[in-house]
Amino acid sequence: MSAQGFAFTPDQLQEIAADVLRFAKKRGASACETDVSEGVGQTVTVRKGEVDTIEYNRDKGIGVTVYLGQQRGHASTSDFSRKALKATVEAAVSIARFTAPDPCAGLADAALMAKDCPDLDLDHPWALSVEDAIATAHRCEEAAFATSAKVSNSEGASVSAQRSHFVSANSLGFMGGYASTRHGLSCSVIAGEGDGMQREYWYDSRRDAADLMAAEAVGRRAAERAVARLGARKIRTCEVPVLFEAPLAVGLIGNFVQAVSGGALYRKSSFLLDSLGTQVFSPIIDIAERPHLRGAFGSSPFDNDGVATHDREVVVGGVLQGYFLSTYSARKLGMQTTGNAGGSHNLRVAAGELDFDGLVKKMERGLVVTELLGHGVNYVTGDYSRGAAGFWVEKGRIKHPVEEITIAGNLKDMFRSIVAVGKDALPRGAKHCGSVLIERMKIAGR
Repeated sequence: MSAQGFAFTPDQLQEIAADVLRFAKKRGASACETDVSEGVGQTVTVRKGEVDTIEYNRDKGIGVTVYLGQQRGHASTSDFSRKALKATVEAAVSIARFTAPDPCAGLADAALMAKDCPDLDLDHPWALSVEDAIATAHRCEEAAFATSAKVSNSEGASVSAQRSHFVSANSLGFMGGYASTRHGLSCSVIAGEGDGMQREYWYDSRRDAADLMAAEAVGRRAAERAVARLGARKIRTCEVPVLFEAPLAVGLIGNFVQAVSGGALYRKSSFLLDSLGTQVFSPIIDIAERPHLRGAFGSSPFDNDGVATHDREVVVGGVLQGYFLSTYSARKLGMQTTGNAGGSHNLRVAAGELDFDGLVKKMERGLVVTELLGHGVNYVTGDYSRGAAGFWVEKGRIKHPVEEITIAGNLKDMFRSIVAVGKDALPRGAKHCGSVLIERMKIAGR
C-alpha cells in the first residue's frame, strides 16, 4: 500500500546518522551514538458491518547520546533538517556537561560491535489498499457472527499493516540498520445477553502477511472462545494444578526475563538475584535464545548498543546459564554484555510431546487459565497474584467456564514446579512457548 512507502532511503538515514556523529565530534564529544528511524502504516477497523476507523501513521525520529568522558547526555528530535540535528547534538552536549560522571557510562567495546548486517528476511511490505483492508476486516467480523447465534455484539475486527526502518551508528565506526514489517488481524466479540455476556478476542501477527491466519479463521476463533465462556461460574477456594494457555505462558517467560535482566539485578530488585548457575526452573525446562532466525519478530544481528547478537542457551535442564545484560548493566555488575540492550531475542522454550488437549488430560483436575487481570507481580519477592478466568477441568476434560477468581503463588516456586510444556506455541511474538502446566497453585474463589 502507498502508506508503506518510506520518505527516506536507507542511504539517507545513514547520511543523517553520519552527520550527527560529525556534529558531536565538532562539539567536543568524546563519543557519540545515534538512532535514526522512520515508520509508516495503516490500520482499519470495522464494527458491526460498518467502517469504524481508518488510521494512517507516519513518524520519524532521531535519538542522540553523547559522552564527555563518562558524563552522558541524551536528546531527540523528529526534525531531520541539518539545523535541527545540530541543535539536538548541542542539547545533548549541554545535558552531559551538567551530568555527574558515571564510571559505567560509555559505548560498548569496539571488539564486540557487529561487523555486518545479514538479511534476516524481516521486511515484507503488504500491498493492501484501504478497500481491501476494509473487505478483509468485514470477512473477519462476518465469520465471527456466522459462527454462532449466541454472538450478540462486536467490538470490531481490525487489519493492520506496519513497516519501519532504522539506522544505528556510533563513533567507534559501527553503522547498521534494516527494514522490518509487522502485520496483524484481530477480532473481538461478545456472546450472550444481559449479565451473562462474555467478551473474547483472537489475533494473529506476522512479518509476512502471507503467513497470517485467514481472516475468517480469526473471526471464528474469537467467536468460539466467547461462546465457550458463557455460563461461567465461580469455584470454591482450593489448591490445584494450573494450566496456563500458550498466550499467557509467554507472559511467565516475560516475568523470568524481567527478573534476570541487568537493570533489576544491579538495583537488587529481583527475586532471582545471584541465580546464575542455579536451578531456577523445573529440570524439564530448556530455554534458548536465537537472534538470527529468519522472519521472526525477535531477530536482529545486533542489540541497541550495536553489539553483535549470538545464539546461546539461557536455561539448560532448569539451570540458569546467563543473564540478559546491556553494556551498561554488565559494567554495573562487573560482567560482560550478553548483547541484550533493548531486550531478549527470540526466546524458545523447548516443547514437550503433548498438545493442549493432552495437557488437560494430564492435569486430570484443576484450572485452565485463559485470561489474566491486573498486574500483581512483585519482582522483589516473586509473589504472584492475578485475577483470572478460564475453565475447570475434571477427569481430564473441560467441565465448565470459570470467572471471578484469583490465582496466587510465588514465581520462584511456580517455575520450579512446571511439570509440562505443550507443543502448541503460537508464532506471533518474539517469545515462543507452549501452554505451561504448573503442579499446584492457590485459587481464591467463593
